[in-house]
Amino acid sequence: MNERDALRAIAADLPAAGDDAAVVDGTVITTDMLHERTDFPPGTTRYTAGWRAVGASLSDVAAMGAAARAAVAVYADEVFDREELTRFVAGAVDVCEAVDAEYVGGDLDEHVEFTTATTAIGDVTESGPVTRDGARPGDALCVTGEWGRSAAALRLFKKDSDEAVERANELFRFTPRVADGLALAPSATAMMDSSDGLARSCHQLAEASGVGIEIERDAVPVHPAVEEVAEDTAERFELAAHFGEDFELVCAVPEAEVDEVEEACPSGFTRIGTVVEERDEGDQPVLADGEPLPDRGFTHGDE
Repeated sequence: MNERDALRAIAADLPAAGDDAAVVDGTVITTDMLHERTDFPPGTTRYTAGWRAVGASLSDVAAMGAAARAAVAVYADEVFDREELTRFVAGAVDVCEAVDAEYVGGDLDEHVEFTTATTAIGDVTESGPVTRDGARPGDALCVTGEWGRSAAALRLFKKDSDEAVERANELFRFTPRVADGLALAPSATAMMDSSDGLARSCHQLAEASGVGIEIERDAVPVHPAVEEVAEDTAERFELAAHFGEDFELVCAVPEAEVDEVEEACPSGFTRIGTVVEERDEGDQPVLADGEPLPDRGFTHGDE
């Protein structure tokens, strides 16, 4: 059973679950766990790991349209190295400061591999939290930033070059889109972060909202680093749409408000498609250039 199947299995017992973060009395709260084997390629510095781990949880806060407030983390390893621990905390502090939040501590533990579990909280604004289930036919399907950043980083980590590894660490240190989420909150009818990849996020949003989605491949904004590692156009789209771990925002916005939102989003805002009526059972819910877009991306537990 992979992560998505596990979530479906417990959905009946946890009816409030299913969005990027839980909402409790105006506070959003979210937690994530990352492992060295699956999330931090060889060459990832502890500073980058601290930044990326805490950033992943802050990205969930952003996806709810909330203002980030604070984060904590569990740091677990076979042995504790003072310099590595210090660098991890420095990365966690810096990513929090990048979104006007505060890193306030955590816990230490021993484990068979380097593992970190992070929790972030944020404050819901007057616009209220933005969930995944409100997209409506006719809405524009939009994204923030550029895609394929993490895929390019993974390719660079595999190169036997100090310069490539340094560049890969830089790419891994993404800025959580908290400011963009706040700008989107008054307008977006549905929103989520893209930790599982663009294609899978479109499928998840379509399922949650009971709609179909149509996107244009050429409209997807691709990170320049992808051009350094992709061999052709097909691989370029593969890395941008299916790899995952880019932590951008995917959202539905009323057609009439797209231009206004575009001006307000500091990290870039691109319309890539349209929300349409839900298709018949058995039909593919997400199309790219009129062809089914596979529900393929990053999922814990996939083999």
